Amino acid sequence: MQKALLILGLLCLLLAALWPWLGKLPLGRLPGDIVIDRPGLKIYIPVTSMALVSLLLSLLFSLWRR
Repeated sequence: MQKALLILGLLCLLLAALWPWLGKLPLGRLPGDIVIDRPGLKIYIPVTSMALVSLLLSLLFSLWRR
């Protein structure tokens, strides 16, 4: 458990350091992501982006278990 938490913490630090460059990726603005923009209301539902992230994480974890 300690090893997993340490790796997760280091991964968070790495993502925070790379955030200026990661923000330029088109993730979050893919076709299929739902945006409702009305006066006084903005709702954003990243359906396609979350499906892609889920697929990549599932692939990574299945490779990590082997």
